[in-house]
Amino acid sequence: MSLKFAILAAETEDAQEAAIRLRKTYATVADNEAEVIVALGGDGFMLEILHQEMDSGRPVFGLNRGSIGFLMNEYREDDLQERLTAAQEVALHPLRMATETVSGEKVTADAFNEVSLLRETRQTAKIRITIDGVPRLDELICDGVLVATPAGSTAYNLSAHGTIIPLGAGVLALTPISAFRPRRWRGALLPEKASVGFEVLEPLKRPVLAVADSTEVRDVVRVSVHQARSSSVSLLFDPEHNLEERILREQFLD
Repeated sequence: MSLKFAILAAETEDAQEAAIRLRKTYATVADNEAEVIVALGGDGFMLEILHQEMDSGRPVFGLNRGSIGFLMNEYREDDLQERLTAAQEVALHPLRMATETVSGEKVTADAFNEVSLLRETRQTAKIRITIDGVPRLDELICDGVLVATPAGSTAYNLSAHGTIIPLGAGVLALTPISAFRPRRWRGALLPEKASVGFEVLEPLKRPVLAVADSTEVRDVVRVSVHQARSSSVSLLFDPEHNLEERILREQFLD
């Protein structure tokens, strides 16, 4: 059975040229008529599309025309309809970030990779951490700290020496970024239902910004993060290179 699909492409030359070739090869439809979205670009572009398609009910099949392409499939121009039909689907639930700033402004945003808190100046941040309302770390002195989903655990979380999490493990990664005190704290694995609270200590002297994927909020004083189980988006992968296999394989790379 043929699926009606639309092609969305990043603004890069490689992605735009690929879109032109695929539209000449296949019968595509307009975005609002599509059953499946085919996204051409890299992981950054894929995150944009995931936010766009959240709760739409339409799965997204990525073709890598970027650099790493962890969330994408291998770019090939042949057999696209067959690949869409045979693809395996995985549902991703975002993290929901709620922030309050020094000025009292409140901002909410979602993240499929991670929510991170980062120092804004040369001075380290001081952050208190609670889990489900229970204080767990009274003062983390650091460049920052992040909460990552399993799908996002191979991104910023991995570069910060956090744990890679298999899909379906039911946990989130809480990872410090260049922690100064406590020096030996390497983070924690939390139940996916956990609510993580961050309180910025000395927010005027040591300002902190919070980032949920591409949404940035400066000068935060409080940030809460939990998994939004009621919201989701579906990704499609070729069976031989599905997301679960990629995350598992990543743990054995140099």
